[in-house]
Amino acid sequence: MRLFRILSLLLVVVAPAAFADSPYQVEMILVRQNAEPVINSRAAPEDWDAGATRLGDKMSPPRLGNIVDKLRGDSSYTVLAHKAWEQNLGEQPVNIAITDGQEQFGQFPIEGVLRLQLGRFTDIDADFWVNQFDSNGSVIASEHLRQADVRTKNNQLNYLDGGHLALLIKITSLTAKPPSAPPSDIQD
Repeated sequence: MRLFRILSLLLVVVAPAAFADSPYQVEMILVRQNAEPVINSRAAPEDWDAGATRLGDKMSPPRLGNIVDKLRGDSSYTVLAHKAWEQNLGEQPVNIAITDGQEQFGQFPIEGVLRLQLGRFTDIDADFWVNQFDSNGSVIASEHLRQADVRTKNNQLNYLDGGHLALLIKITSLTAKPPSAPPSDIQD
């Protein structure tokens, strides 16, 4: 009985470390699908980022450059943004504010929030706006991509289809061992 108490106490101490945040590379490509009609929406609200952590200078070298090159070579798509960064992910959701282009009165040509939560899979909420500005810097038109409660597999390229806007996203563990090659002495 005493051994059982010691083991359960040890489990309580060690278990939280097993669920601690781990480093991942997150890479996303926001595209417009040119074959689909553009759907204009209301402009992004002034508090579009809702207190989410700004991506800032956490950028890392992208690994999906070949995919971006293929998309740019196909007239069916327009690549709007391509971002890659390192991020700790865990069971607690993380909100990341992503922007591209020059800020005008608190709005950006491309702005959005990714909410990521790691479990057996990664749950994603994506909320992006593509804004057009007039000569005074006011938003005159917006396109909106909203995908909520999307469950994605890690280490795979995932496609979130939002009609005329789409998001390709890949979340890769930076601590997981790469798969090993089968032994060469195995015969068919």
